[in-house]
Amino acid sequence: MSDSLTLKDSSSDARCVIIGASHAGSQLAVNLRKNGWAGEIVLIGAEAELPYHRPPLSKTVMAGSKTLDNILLRPPAMYTSNAVTLRLATTVQRIVPDQKNIVLADGETLTYDKLALCTGARPIKLPLGDGLDGVCYLRSYADVETIRQHLQGRQRAVVIGAGYIGLEAAAVMTQLGLQVTVLERAERVLQRVTGEQVSQYFTDLHRSYGVEIICNAEVIGINGKHTVDSVSCADGSNYPADIVIVGIGVTPETGLAQDAGLRIENGIYVDEYCRTSDADIYAAGDCASYPDSRYQRRVRLESVQNANDQARIAAINICGGHEVYDVAPWFWSDQFDIKLQSTGLSDGFDESQLEGSLDPADPAGFVLQYFRDGRLIAADCVRRPKDFMALKGKI
Repeated sequence: MSDSLTLKDSSSDARCVIIGASHAGSQLAVNLRKNGWAGEIVLIGAEAELPYHRPPLSKTVMAGSKTLDNILLRPPAMYTSNAVTLRLATTVQRIVPDQKNIVLADGETLTYDKLALCTGARPIKLPLGDGLDGVCYLRSYADVETIRQHLQGRQRAVVIGAGYIGLEAAAVMTQLGLQVTVLERAERVLQRVTGEQVSQYFTDLHRSYGVEIICNAEVIGINGKHTVDSVSCADGSNYPADIVIVGIGVTPETGLAQDAGLRIENGIYVDEYCRTSDADIYAAGDCASYPDSRYQRRVRLESVQNANDQARIAAINICGGHEVYDVAPWFWSDQFDIKLQSTGLSDGFDESQLEGSLDPADPAGFVLQYFRDGRLIAADCVRRPKDFMALKGKI
């Protein structure tokens, strides 16, 4: 694969098309200009809105304290000043790599010299509750607008899934005055992303606010005639619900890449330079899996940090650079008055060290470090922003 631009690619006649206009896509477009891309940049987004921050959706936007205007990633003038052509409310039907073009849903064809896939991920859907009013998923601004409409006058909410999104939504709805039950299929909350001690901390935190947390819950029915009225579990339990929010994870948007013959491996396969199996196509963000030297395996991350940093590296390399993506992952979650800040990936740890208290009422918070074979691989921090910044540099 070529590591530098051809004369045509580096000229003002070249076109880079970016599919996906969220964190990765917006960042990549602006960074292409920063790194000297002289040609056309086309940023295609399926949503009608300008690219916006997604983390506030399950927090301040859902709570009603922020609107779309407050969460835009960049003002419209930023795209204009960087000569980025925005194609919003636009769906790509297919990629034709051997002709170096893409076909839009309306039949229009766009050629490219370089293509970047920032297609993100979509919520995993339950095969339950189809067509029932009040059954909601939370991924887009439109989703949150729907949820906010359903919250009006409602008293009882059931959240299916106790990952970040589910717990954040539970916290917001509790603070809005709803009675909230969280049903989690796994043995503990946040099981996929943290250790048992932090899971227990957040279980205790939610229960202290009146949230009902039920683990090992196998949901088998979302019930109602026209509007949802309850959720049923395999053990025979039944939970009344005026609104249900399903947050059971996401799956990477790989359909376009797969149909185009690109390599897929837990997402769109990219090398350390963010290149796919086609030298002229790059990928970044939630949709892409990459080789991580820290953990000696391929990783696919669902985080703003990864989307932004990976897009920045992809832009450098599209412009002829040769920079490896090698950034320590980090994440955060806001629930009630608590901010969890995490760095690294803790799965597979064989030792942990706690500093501080795991009592949610303790204002001093804690730091929990995770080790494997004596090496620090991750850390969770609550109310310890300075420790988090220091540990982030050690992962």
